Amino acid sequence: MHDMTVMLMELGAVILGLGVVGRFAGRIGMSPIPLYLAGGLAFGNGGVFPLSTSEEFFEVGAEIGVILLLLLLGLEYTATELFGSLRAQYPTGAVDFLLNATPGALVALLLGWGPAAALALAGVTWISSSGVVAKVLTDLGRLGNRETPVVLGVLVLEDLSMAVYLPLLTAVLGGAGLAGGSVTLLVALGTVGLVLYVALRHGRLVSRAVGTDNPEMLLLVVLGLTLLVAGVAERLQVSAAVGAFLVGIALSGETAENARNLMTPLRDLFAALFFVFFGLSTVPAEIPPVLPLAALLAAVTTATKIATGWYAARRAGIASKGRWRAGGALVARGEFSIVIAGLAAGTEPRIGPLATAYVLLLVVLGPLAARWVEPAASAVRRRRGRTPPGSPPPRADAPSAG
Repeated sequence: MHDMTVMLMELGAVILGLGVVGRFAGRIGMSPIPLYLAGGLAFGNGGVFPLSTSEEFFEVGAEIGVILLLLLLGLEYTATELFGSLRAQYPTGAVDFLLNATPGALVALLLGWGPAAALALAGVTWISSSGVVAKVLTDLGRLGNRETPVVLGVLVLEDLSMAVYLPLLTAVLGGAGLAGGSVTLLVALGTVGLVLYVALRHGRLVSRAVGTDNPEMLLLVVLGLTLLVAGVAERLQVSAAVGAFLVGIALSGETAENARNLMTPLRDLFAALFFVFFGLSTVPAEIPPVLPLAALLAAVTTATKIATGWYAARRAGIASKGRWRAGGALVARGEFSIVIAGLAAGTEPRIGPLATAYVLLLVVLGPLAARWVEPAASAVRRRRGRTPPGSPPPRADAPSAG
């Protein structure tokens, strides 16, 4: 009974604290992710107020948080949208992967961490934060800009790539050899292909079978189905997160919209617990030694993300200002980088502190880059004489004219 009382008090204090820091982050216009991570560091081993009885709850909550993050991501897209983005943007996806995954992989190899850690750190530096990017675009009033569909297209490609990358990473981290990893990847690709086919051809039937006008029943059915599919996917070594993503893809129309409205508060709660748990599993004293390396990696991958967005917008025929805005918008890393680092922490514990420091830097730098990259590029052009001296300075939040 005493342990239960202490656990409830710890949970209440942590969740209340998350609510307070989340409101504070909203007031100053930043993502709450770095504050959640900092809270986990404060309550973890070596922190200021280490938790004594509720770590197991946070571990389970963190797993559910990852699953709900991917479910809600899948609910954002239809199979038709995914196929359309894949056909139109695959050259950009290849450039995105090469420019942004390579620095992480090279750092891990140079540090002697091995191929599995290289694959994991490549994912940490590759994937932008869909949540942070979407919030920044909304806050800056750029949802109607011409470059915004390009930015969203890059994010969709990265999200879809997770359906292949996560099973492969799970197999490699589990010590599967070439044959075992190939089988796992084939199973993952076959599963993804099957679900996309069903969603494309029979999505209405799936949504009709799951859908109901009763919010309580819809919540229970969607949550239960997601957890069940995630568990089966994990057993098949396809990754629970990918299973949840595929459930979201399979639902469409009104059912997807209603499920998204119902599941969003749950997603936000358990995602916050996930970030706290990742902080709990990281020893704060391990952060300062990796800060210089994290800062160097953040600087390099900030430049490569800006180049990615610039290239994507150029392919779409967007004018120069829109290209720079697209690049700046993609800088932030967040939830997926932490998910990947969490998967790899058991194999290479040094990835956790580096990923934490890296995400803390870029989740703060990302919104600043989105706002100031284009004005900075315009100022450089004016100094080089490409813009008439009498031209007015561009506004950071001005809508794109092309």
